[in-house]
Amino acid sequence: MTNRLDVLRGSLEKKEALLGNKFDAHSKDVASANGQPLNDKRNGRATLNRWEEQSNAIRKVQEGIEITKSAIEREKGIINDVRKTNDTLPQAILDLVKSGVLQQWRKHPTTFFVTGVSKGRIQWTGDNLAHKYLRDVPSSEYPLFKDVYNQLRKDLGLVKS
Repeated sequence: MTNRLDVLRGSLEKKEALLGNKFDAHSKDVASANGQPLNDKRNGRATLNRWEEQSNAIRKVQEGIEITKSAIEREKGIINDVRKTNDTLPQAILDLVKSGVLQQWRKHPTTFFVTGVSKGRIQWTGDNLAHKYLRDVPSSEYPLFKDVYNQLRKDLGLVKS
């Protein structure tokens, strides 16, 4: 599981607890009317307005719960996509990701960032390794990017002797 998925699940639990509390408070408030008709009470309209506000608050929390549930499903889809992609990646790339030298982009799981290098990307195309945005890599970070890229090409057997 990812940290983001844990955060979303925690958020869902909090929202469901909040919904339960709002339902309980609304039920107690409605029960306080004691079954009496509101039209003959002095503040009947104010009571109805308060109940309407409580209903709106409950509806907003329910909408928030639905949004969080869809975000959880979307996150699960992203995790599954990354797992499927990782099944097809060479072990050398996976080792660098595990060690923290490369960071895998979850949006495009075949694209990787070198830790400590801004802008530059390494992309696995299925049978070849490519780099992107190399011209945007600052000159001070270029040697690190070059070393990681060249070592990875060598580990994958893509360098011609």
